Amino acid sequence: MKRRHLLQSTATVLLLGRAQIARGASILAVRVWPAAEYTRVTIEADTPLNTQAQFVANPPRLALDIEGIELNPALRELVGKVRSDDPYITGVRVGQFNPTTVRLVLDLRQMVQPQVFWLAPVSASGTGQSSYQHRLVLDLYPSQIADPLEALIAQQHAATTRSGTDPLGDWMARQQAAAPVPGNASAQSTAPTAPPGSGRGAGAPGTSPAVGMPPAIATAPSISAPAAPSKPSPDDHTDRFIVVALDPGHGGEDPGAIGSRGTREKDVVLQIAQRLRDRINATTLTTRHQRLPMRAYLTRDADFFVPLHVRVQKARRVQADIFISLHADAFFTPEARGASVFALSQGAASSAAARWMANQENRADAIGGLNIQTRDAHVQRALFDMSTTAQINDSLKLGSEMLGNIRRIGKLHKPAVEQAGFAVLKAPDIPSVLVETAFISNPQEEALLVSEDYQNKLADALMQSIERYFLRNPPLARQRVAGLPPLPGS
Repeated sequence: MKRRHLLQSTATVLLLGRAQIARGASILAVRVWPAAEYTRVTIEADTPLNTQAQFVANPPRLALDIEGIELNPALRELVGKVRSDDPYITGVRVGQFNPTTVRLVLDLRQMVQPQVFWLAPVSASGTGQSSYQHRLVLDLYPSQIADPLEALIAQQHAATTRSGTDPLGDWMARQQAAAPVPGNASAQSTAPTAPPGSGRGAGAPGTSPAVGMPPAIATAPSISAPAAPSKPSPDDHTDRFIVVALDPGHGGEDPGAIGSRGTREKDVVLQIAQRLRDRINATTLTTRHQRLPMRAYLTRDADFFVPLHVRVQKARRVQADIFISLHADAFFTPEARGASVFALSQGAASSAAARWMANQENRADAIGGLNIQTRDAHVQRALFDMSTTAQINDSLKLGSEMLGNIRRIGKLHKPAVEQAGFAVLKAPDIPSVLVETAFISNPQEEALLVSEDYQNKLADALMQSIERYFLRNPPLARQRVAGLPPLPGS
């Protein structure tokens, strides 16, 4: 009897083994992250998947064959997870193409630059972040990347038009009048130039994309500087406006720290950034010499992931005057509390706590999902420059203003600006600070972070800090010209 039972058990194990070989892998979860900037689809499995991707141009669609698996309910869920307002995907079709292959087809609204790549498993750090197993990532970027500075100029143009005075619009009209006549061989295109290796032609009819190639926004911008504007007259000072880059941390696959009540860092910092954005856009700074309107630019305005180096590039593309990255602290114990402000350090961190915090925030790329092919020499050149010392000095001034105002509405974790090697603060020509608004791992401060009253008070404190900083450190008089600034070392 025992022998027969053992033989039956062995046979069962063998059958399960063959089934596992036939299946190959188990699909654990599927997620869709739609945004105007790009849409991401992730398929999480217990082991890496063997895939073949092909982009078809007419009509545009991305076909993905996943080998060694059978269609399961988790994969079928992808069909219902695509929203009707997704900017890039109109629908999903999935089926068992053959006994060992599942075919997934994404029907698209427009031509895209697709990326398909794998992310290795990543574990939580102990402060509430998510853990993931093997992830297959499909990123759908638009073929044409909009110039964010052009959008800011248009917003400011519209705002000044509503107020009845439009010096910026007058200046833009003069630039257009001086431009070459269309059709002239010497005329320069105003369309953004495709970065080297961006795969701009990936969507051309009859061709396949270079799957895994980085999109335009994830590579170094075009090095060619825009044509210099005509020399302004003495009356043109008011066409200058201040750009404040706001960087809500984390997003998409990376929720950031998670509080005991389930509050996600990525959500609260986006809410705070949006409140601060509204205050900035409604402010005009009055100095002895001129009136300077302010415009806010968000590195993300929805729930999607932005790699750390791309956040820096975005701020540089809009020629930001300052850069503010917003986060919500977390620690292993719930007792830690209070807000902190950090600046970049060229050398060692100012404290062990600052170094630990920088290491935590710098893990965002691993959790959020960065295509390793985007980390090239161009990116590294963009992060360092001889002007870093001046940037740090200005960042410390801005951070000190913030601490002075934040202490009036809540507790500070540290009374002085801390310094460490935060990757997101490495724009060499933009004063940059990282604000840890509170400890989301502290139950009392988690409740504050979701409070509309506290978010408004914090946004007011940061707004006052920005105004005081610029009154004490007037911005350089420069023209805002749409186009990408050259990168240091290029």
